[in-house]
Amino acid sequence: MAFDLSQLELGARARVTLVGGTGPLALRLLEMGFTPGTVVVLVKRAPFGDPLELQVRGCHVSLRKAEAARIEAVLL
Repeated sequence: MAFDLSQLELGARARVTLVGGTGPLALRLLEMGFTPGTVVVLVKRAPFGDPLELQVRGCHVSLRKAEAARIEAVLL
């Protein structure tokens, strides 16, 4: 079952299946390593839920919830 990364629970691992949309934001997310098949882990969520800190390809990346919602994934 696919969901978007903004719904990921703390400490959960997921595999990216799709980066939605077009334009500069989608390209930037792909450049940051959120390519299909990549495993991501939610490391931290800010007190009000935004931004999210994700571990991707050995790096820690912060994304806004709206940005994370464009990335579809499946739980591992």
